[in-house]
Amino acid sequence: MVASVNLRVLMVSPGYLPSVGGVETHTYEVGRRLATYGARVTVLASDRTGALATTEERDGVSIRRVQAYPAARDWYFAPGLAAVIREGDWDVIHCQGAHTLVPPIAMAAAKSIARPYVVTFHSGGHSSASRNAARSLQLMVLRPLLLSAARLIAVSDFEAEHLRTRLRLSRRRFEVIPNGVDLPALGPSSVRADPSSGPLIVSVGRLEKFKGHHKVLQALPRVIQRYPDVRLEVIGSGPYEGALRALVERLGLDGRVVIRAIPTASRDEMAELLSRADLVTLLSEFESQGLAAAEAASLRRPVLVANGSALTELVEQGLASAVAVDADADATAAAILAQLDEPLVPGDYSLPTWDRCSERLYELYRELAA
Repeated sequence: MVASVNLRVLMVSPGYLPSVGGVETHTYEVGRRLATYGARVTVLASDRTGALATTEERDGVSIRRVQAYPAARDWYFAPGLAAVIREGDWDVIHCQGAHTLVPPIAMAAAKSIARPYVVTFHSGGHSSASRNAARSLQLMVLRPLLLSAARLIAVSDFEAEHLRTRLRLSRRRFEVIPNGVDLPALGPSSVRADPSSGPLIVSVGRLEKFKGHHKVLQALPRVIQRYPDVRLEVIGSGPYEGALRALVERLGLDGRVVIRAIPTASRDEMAELLSRADLVTLLSEFESQGLAAAEAASLRRPVLVANGSALTELVEQGLASAVAVDADADATAAAILAQLDEPLVPGDYSLPTWDRCSERLYELYRELAA
């Protein structure tokens, strides 16, 4: 890769470290790598707390923050973004996300100064039907600004097609650049680490209803009939935790189900847990990339996913088995038992990396800047 010390990149994100989330992680992992390539990277983020530094330097990246309002809502906006964008001499402006009021401010400001801008959607599902409907409406409201973007970036073929259809845009406007994964390398094995204990099922994902953890719980009593010593670990955090714990109690599953979070930074712990699992499940109604299932597949663990959204791509690649998104407890239990009885062990599979993601973005930035 040829370094370019003259490339000035502004990445506009709803939040940034120490705030934690998928968009924040993407911006951090890509921004610091771009800096090593010689680009001058500035991250412009909003701050709902009002307690973070307005300017700082970290990992070769300049960070600027502006106040966002209201503090307790996820539809917050940050009016100070526009002035920062207009005052800078940027070659490319990268707008991160499309589900807050930050991206339209950033896109409108970039358009007003005739700077090329790209948009990564970071789309996802939501447990609220009304919120999902609102997101569809928001995309259409953003369509005029998206039409002016130099490129629209999706993290999977599914997401590109999903957005193309909703926005009624040409597929040529989309670039597919998967997010990276930084799962530590472990010695993959197709044999359970502790065969003397019962089968271990791991359900991974944020604790939201649409992620499908409750479907695994509802199927578990039927699985217990064949595997009396089966265990389940639900890994994640989120607003649905109380409902899941109540379901565990109602189904009489105390003692065999653990619900806990593994910190985002504890990648060794996550890799170790996945490597011990007899089955990893991700029965989510919507995934733009399905990285948790991909991580398990890279460790050659049997995987069961809901057959929809980007998870279907894993099924088509032979990396996971599937159950219908709307499957009932009996069908879900049958799919789990099939994987425990005769597991589909994925072949060698290389995860997408942050290095490759950053390199492709860098190449795109240079093309646009030229």
